[in-house]
Amino acid sequence: MNELDDETLVALLLKGDQPAFRHLVYRYQGAMRAVAVAIVGGSLADEVVQDSWLAVVRHLHSFAGRATLKTWLITVTANTAKTRLKQQRRQVQLDDRSGPHGTVGADRFLADGHWRVAPASWHSDSPEELLCEQQLVECLEHTLASLSELQRSVLVLRERQGIELADICNLLDISLSNARVLLHRARLSVFATLEHYEVTGEC
Repeated sequence: MNELDDETLVALLLKGDQPAFRHLVYRYQGAMRAVAVAIVGGSLADEVVQDSWLAVVRHLHSFAGRATLKTWLITVTANTAKTRLKQQRRQVQLDDRSGPHGTVGADRFLADGHWRVAPASWHSDSPEELLCEQQLVECLEHTLASLSELQRSVLVLRERQGIELADICNLLDISLSNARVLLHRARLSVFATLEHYEVTGEC
């Protein structure tokens, strides 16, 4: 199926068009799962995505087109994930938890949140370097897992999904100032892991 605009795709879905639904899943499943992982972690993400698709099917008629279809799907997923999180554990709150290597100085970032000095580039020119790259990925995933739920959520939604901070605030029900603090702290922890790996070659 060729790339369809939101209006056409929704019209087909409302008619019960199965190829259109498969196209929808193919196009947005990855983004929905990433949002679920960011909020509830990997162990519950698949259940959250499944529940989200059920909610999408039930409420597709309510999609008014005020936001993009992707934004609406991500919002449904985030709401489903937050509901599951509240059922599973306490309400997540802002905290000062950092990664396994602590954090680096805040002066490593510009006022707009971008790196002042970017992390070193990692090349994949040989099997050995590919292995090192995979090890670094595992180190970074370990760092993400060690962060507080809100820090991890904000970082993944901003850096992996490219969602604007204002939208992240709406998805996670947090203030813009909290989102900025959480993102800043998470970035410091990630940078600390990058530096530690660059110096030691280990997690």
